[in-house]
Amino acid sequence: MTPLAQAAANIRTDRGRSRGKSLLTRMIQHKYIYLLLLPGLLYFLIFRIAPMWGLLLAFKDYNPYAGFFKSEWVGTEHFRDLFESRTFLLMLRNTLAINILGLIFCFPLPIILALMLNEVRHEVFKRINQSIVYLPHFLSWVVVASMTFFILSSDVGIINKVLQSLGYDTIPFMSNPNYFWAIVTAQNIWKESGWGTIIFLAAIAGVDPQRYEAAVIDGASRFRQIWHVTLPAIRPTIIILLILRLGEMVDVGFEQILLIMNPLVMSTAEVFDTYAYVRGILQGQVSAGVAVGMFKGVVGFVLITLANRVVKRLGHEGIY
Repeated sequence: MTPLAQAAANIRTDRGRSRGKSLLTRMIQHKYIYLLLLPGLLYFLIFRIAPMWGLLLAFKDYNPYAGFFKSEWVGTEHFRDLFESRTFLLMLRNTLAINILGLIFCFPLPIILALMLNEVRHEVFKRINQSIVYLPHFLSWVVVASMTFFILSSDVGIINKVLQSLGYDTIPFMSNPNYFWAIVTAQNIWKESGWGTIIFLAAIAGVDPQRYEAAVIDGASRFRQIWHVTLPAIRPTIIILLILRLGEMVDVGFEQILLIMNPLVMSTAEVFDTYAYVRGILQGQVSAGVAVGMFKGVVGFVLITLANRVVKRLGHEGIY
């Protein structure tokens, strides 16, 4: 090694050591902040990162009696079974349809609701309404499903009781496949729209008041202020949440679907989550269930990456 190369190598080594020392110095200096970060870091290490070794089950024919290490390695057999399954295209259609309906109807509603709540000037009335729209989020899907049956079922449903009293025939909402996607979307709107307003209300609260003052001086109406000041200010938040939402396009709430599905609506209710439950839990094929979950994770990662690149090409900031 030439003297010049040796000197360059020494400089790089010294820089690496100085960086390490500076990092250690900063950690010691701000030790209490790092201690506050420690519980969250341990949570992700223990419950998010460490269990990822279990993804290897997707490539094994797991046998509980043989254990993880002695179970037979089968490679991509479970993935082939999934893709060659006669219900794969049906599950893909149902999953995408439910998520696309959610993207069209459920995603914009929290934004609209947050804008409406932000325009309320009476603080007591505003807080009461905020509490009311938040409450459905804290109800379990069991309660939501029970309420759905109480409203829509053919025998005890309120709507069908009213129709009968008016002399009309009952409508089989819960047993007609054509209504299933609409029911799932309506449940999501009622349960989660209010909770979704929290992030957007926080983003709106961070808008500089001087922007509104300038808009008022220019003669802008309240609608114009929302369109030209509020929405552009919260656009980064909307974009980030949209990217994350796109990453869930192959993920549907398992508990929600399981509680309201029945054999009569399987053609529109069968999704990857219920398939994984049947194969992995009911049929005891754990590896097949893990393969479905891994497939969903990979697709979600690809969708987030592509969406982030598209957003950056359009001149906006992505999630990374």
